[in-house]
Amino acid sequence: SWSADPVHSNVSFEVAYAGVNTFRGSFREFTATLAEGRLEGSAKVASVDVKDEQLNGHLQTPDFFDAERFPEITFRADDLERGELTIKGVTRPVVLTATVSEPNVDPFGRERVGLRLEATVDRNEYGVSWNAPNQGGGNYLGDDVKLIAELALVRQEA
Repeated sequence: SWSADPVHSNVSFEVAYAGVNTFRGSFREFTATLAEGRLEGSAKVASVDVKDEQLNGHLQTPDFFDAERFPEITFRADDLERGELTIKGVTRPVVLTATVSEPNVDPFGRERVGLRLEATVDRNEYGVSWNAPNQGGGNYLGDDVKLIAELALVRQEA
């Protein structure tokens, strides 16, 4: 089995913002394991980081992730082409794009492999639907969110 090294891994998201750029955020606390062909992971909603404390707080509310009722986002996949993502108690299938590195051995003798996963989801399907009108037309936030997991997986000793 393999577990993500949290220091050398990253779980993040990107969404169009104000019609002019891409807004990015990440989760500081997450886990990921690969065992018997199944990849499972979770991220603590309270650990979301978007470089603004006030916005971090707003993301905890029912407008977005509703951390009090749904403290974790979870993911599960039996292959690297599709999986299941659960946000706010809603589980939906997701199509994955995966890149796997060649295994390598770190300076401490541990076997490692890199795994990068990407998926694009419509946030509204998970009940994450807050938005505001943009004065130039459209909405401030895009509906499609790109999810990115860059995992440094370390083989666990039996």
